[in-house]
Amino acid sequence: MFRPRESHDLKLLRTSLRIVPTPARLRWLHDVFDNSIAIAEFDGSTSELRFESVVTLEHFETSLPNYPLEEYANNYPFSYSEDDTPNLCRALAHHYPRENVRHWASQFLDPSGITGTMELLRSMTLGIRKQFLYARRSNKGVQSPDETIQSGRGSCRDFAVLMMEATRSLGVAARFVSGYIFVPGNDTSVAGGGATHAWMQAYLPGAGWIDFDPTNSIVGNRNLIRVAVAWSPENVLPLWGTFTGPSNSFLGMDVTVSVTEESSDRDCPDQ
Repeated sequence: MFRPRESHDLKLLRTSLRIVPTPARLRWLHDVFDNSIAIAEFDGSTSELRFESVVTLEHFETSLPNYPLEEYANNYPFSYSEDDTPNLCRALAHHYPRENVRHWASQFLDPSGITGTMELLRSMTLGIRKQFLYARRSNKGVQSPDETIQSGRGSCRDFAVLMMEATRSLGVAARFVSGYIFVPGNDTSVAGGGATHAWMQAYLPGAGWIDFDPTNSIVGNRNLIRVAVAWSPENVLPLWGTFTGPSNSFLGMDVTVSVTEESSDRDCPDQ
């Protein structure tokens, strides 16, 4: 999964995928989330497997100060409509125990019992950035929300899962996003550059799916390039597969993601 998801805020201009060795068969498909997937099959043996994806795209920033939510969803708590609820069941389902996560999420609720919905999600996005230490992890898998809370640290995917499960514990639909982040200039305050990045989206009536990057406290799609979405991170792995050979054949893997701005008068980053 390297190819970004085209949308009203992202337009693909040019794409190329170079694979070494050349696959015997290569096919493209869309999964159940409409993510674009390339499946490569190989014949023979090789000492190296290399994937090089180059994409040129137009990225339109949608980071509104006030998202146009339906009136009934402006304040939390709210309930999804009868039309939306059946389609959001999986986005509301918990993947981890929710007691500790619900307790952690409660700190962002107004004691009066009514909290602005966007205020709640903005506060949670900022809270993760302030309360936890970002640490890039090459380990397989994702920490549970409880592990992240207890350790006080995590990677971008760990923070995305924590916020996703926290919003779900409050009855707000959420999904996991895998993609890339553009780091302007030498901005050292932005984390997640140089590799694939992860964040989450919440579904809010009237505004739809809104991006929340708790690693960088970003609300909206500013500098975020979506590649794939799913209910959980294991369904949006950028690269996965199998090989036949001795167990010690795999010596290591290097990943580099470079996102640059093509011109200063429009947002047109390369990946």
